[in-house]
Amino acid sequence: MKNRLLVSLIALGAVLSGCTIMDQVFCAPQCRSQTRNSSSLVNFLYPDGAALPATNTIPELHVPLRVGLAFLPSQASSGPASLDATQKQVLMERIRQRFSSRKFVSEIVVVPDYYLANARGFAGLDGVQRLYNVDLMALVSYDQVTHTDDNRLSLGYLTIVGAYILRGSSQDTATLVDLAVVDPATRSLVLRAGGTHTWHGTSTLIDADRNSREAGAAGFDKATDEMINNFDTALTAFEADVHDGRANVRIVTRGERSGASGGGGALELWELLALLGLTTIRMTRISVKCAHPLSQRFGYGVLRRDRVTDVDHHAMPEFAR
Repeated sequence: MKNRLLVSLIALGAVLSGCTIMDQVFCAPQCRSQTRNSSSLVNFLYPDGAALPATNTIPELHVPLRVGLAFLPSQASSGPASLDATQKQVLMERIRQRFSSRKFVSEIVVVPDYYLANARGFAGLDGVQRLYNVDLMALVSYDQVTHTDDNRLSLGYLTIVGAYILRGSSQDTATLVDLAVVDPATRSLVLRAGGTHTWHGTSTLIDADRNSREAGAAGFDKATDEMINNFDTALTAFEADVHDGRANVRIVTRGERSGASGGGGALELWELLALLGLTTIRMTRISVKCAHPLSQRFGYGVLRRDRVTDVDHHAMPEFAR
């Protein structure tokens, strides 16, 4: 009689609380699960094992820059998506507001991720670049993993009340958000930085899914904060490298000719020396012509390394000496 009553209570609990509780009957307290949502920069840029460029090309950046900002499309996930379109838009707007005031940036354009869904690889990125008329693409990728393990309190899930009041599920959520600035023209990575966040907590069986979603959203928010701060630090260091000529890029101010490197359109040292030499030769020729009246007629001036002499009398015709 007691056994029948116990079976009846378990069956009633399954009806009222759903199939999740019945799952716990067979694995508690050893139940485990994992969900993962991610996007990958490498898999996007080099789909299907595409080959890397044979040579490295130095990017040429025309400042001020128009930069496209987009989330990379999600890969196949092993659980419900924890980052929807609205959340992506909010995170990208925070990134845009943080860096749009930089003096070398004219505009940051937010690009919806569905433009990249069927345009993988650098070929697809080139098309988006031309469509939005941007110089560089800032691509946001992410990876979030949630582990759920049942502790000893999960044995209480066998009862209806235990599923509501006992925190028998332990949850760990690890989140990574990465921002990489890419030059599609040269297929080069200009700059990148990332941020991480880890959350630990416990939950009742009934609230496990809801808590997991909230932890996932909070993880993206915190990881984005860290990524923005890290990228700001990396960008400041990059600016210093450009100013000192150590950055592996060429900087060209719009309206000036290309070819300048690491300093906003400044001339190379050899170009300055050549220009100085041409100016010196020009001035010495003028000085020679003015050195002697006869030199203006016959052009007899002697150019030395240190000065221009007067007329060379031995080289002049006899009647003109």
